[in-house]
Amino acid sequence: MTEHPMTDARADWESRIGIRTGVSFVGNAPELDAPDGLVAVAGGSQVTLDWKPVDGAVGYQVHVADGADGPWVELDHAGRDVLAVPHPPYVDTTGTPGEERWYAVASLSDVHVEGPLSAPVSAVPLHAAGTVTVSVDTDSDLGELDRPWRPMIGSEHLSHALSTDTTGGRVVGEELSSALRAAHEELGVTHVRAHAILCDDLGVYREVEGDPVHDFSGVDRVYDHIRSLGLYPVVEVSFMPHDLASDPAKTVFDYDAIISPPKDWGRWHDLVRDLTAHLLERYGDEVVEHWSFEVWNEANLEVFWSGTPEEYLRLYDVTVAAVRSVDDRLVVGGPSSAAAGWVEELLAHAEETGVPVDFVSTHTYGSPPLDFRPTLARYGRVGTPIWWTEWGVTPTHFNEVSDAVFAGTFLLRGMASSMGRIEALSYWVVSDHFEELGRPPALLHGGFGLRTVGELRKPRWWALAMLERLGPRRLATSLTGDGAGSLVEVISTRGDTGITTLLWNLTLDQTKAAGSDELARDVRVEVTGLEPGATYQLVHERVDQLHSNVAAAWGRLREDGQDWPDDEQWAQLRAADRLEEAEPAGVVVADAAGTVSIELTLPMPAMSLLTLY
Repeated sequence: MTEHPMTDARADWESRIGIRTGVSFVGNAPELDAPDGLVAVAGGSQVTLDWKPVDGAVGYQVHVADGADGPWVELDHAGRDVLAVPHPPYVDTTGTPGEERWYAVASLSDVHVEGPLSAPVSAVPLHAAGTVTVSVDTDSDLGELDRPWRPMIGSEHLSHALSTDTTGGRVVGEELSSALRAAHEELGVTHVRAHAILCDDLGVYREVEGDPVHDFSGVDRVYDHIRSLGLYPVVEVSFMPHDLASDPAKTVFDYDAIISPPKDWGRWHDLVRDLTAHLLERYGDEVVEHWSFEVWNEANLEVFWSGTPEEYLRLYDVTVAAVRSVDDRLVVGGPSSAAAGWVEELLAHAEETGVPVDFVSTHTYGSPPLDFRPTLARYGRVGTPIWWTEWGVTPTHFNEVSDAVFAGTFLLRGMASSMGRIEALSYWVVSDHFEELGRPPALLHGGFGLRTVGELRKPRWWALAMLERLGPRRLATSLTGDGAGSLVEVISTRGDTGITTLLWNLTLDQTKAAGSDELARDVRVEVTGLEPGATYQLVHERVDQLHSNVAAAWGRLREDGQDWPDDEQWAQLRAADRLEEAEPAGVVVADAAGTVSIELTLPMPAMSLLTLY
């Protein structure tokens, strides 16, 4: 990849992205006991940890040490955000085969409230890898498959979908629109969330001789377009219009989104109220039935909110009051926070004031999302929807992991973890047509998108496509062997197209994002409960370094220093833009016990979709 100069906005972002807005408030999160029953099972180049869940825990922090007495440090799998995980098991691949390592685990009642460490255990990762056996019971029925990717996808600010500019010779708006339409049609996505609907490029607010003027014609163009693609918007109420900002010099991103509180809270209320009323008038009851309103974005980071935490709570209160003044059925929530923060704080505030919180929204990167159901239960809010309105493999712009197979398997890990406990897990974002810190400088530049400039599908897109192709009824599965259930995972379903089984191999350890031969596993899949002696067709579709991998395809074509494909290369890349088949495949026969056995090698990272029909 050619190096490109850093913009001023990017330099500012990287210097301030880790700085929190003030301090966390005092909530009611208790300190929880340490987990019982911690065990560490060694395998080839890995150690799998398991423990008994703790009532009230939103997650668990794994700690490591060289000895039983410490010193203890958080196990860093290089996710660059929240390192805690929502549940066991956890696979550690950061150790060295043959060297003993000690582990202890703490329970979290909130992302910032960690209890004592468990009794320590040790293990020595092995040099040689074992095998994994997966059993699929086709006589079982675990109910309808949950699909947390469908409710929402992230996007660059939506006015970008109207842009006639070009990047890499491609028309920005046309391709961003194409990606959004494909998310709806191919992945089943129903809603899109984006920033900046109140920014000055849409001209929603100005002051003329000191009086406010509201103009929603730009918003109409954007939302009319999004509806034409089949999607509903999640209205993130952000950022601050210039003439309403208390400090318009406080900005973020290359497009200078203003992050300051309003200079006049009454005028902010009126702007939000009038926008909401206008949307209801223009789009009718669907705004009540399908739309939602989220208050700001990541106000717990200085880079997104120049006010205090208390001023954010005031912003939340005023915004909710404005939306609900139009129709008290409208759905509004937050805190739309970074790194799983401020959920406890917002719920404590709502308990004190009675302000509505119709959904809880937050963000994280680099780990599966935490489990905030216990937090909601403590506040008497069982059943309140939990929306992770941003989630991804990394919070870092221009990070090559975003283009890698690793990111696709990471997506499978998070979606599987979220099934049954999270209403929406929104991957950030749908397309590399994205300009927060500068437009794409090259075809593969570590962009956040599921699809490239030029509308080529990355491994992460294929991960969602594989999930979407699973059948409606989930089947019982069991796994045994080296890394079973922690390194190698599975979902199996029944549907009109037969028995579909999705397998993947992943560690959260991003130091191995380019792959690890030592973590590859030979896997035997046993599909039971079939008709003895019956013949089936096996289709095996694979994403790995050699299959369905746009980065590998471009690597074979790209000349040194080349940023964008030429016409012939574009044609070759489009021909390769498909979900590729792999061995084993073909005709298989169930044995006398009604079992079909399938043997394959699963690299790390890799994912395989096996369909028997």
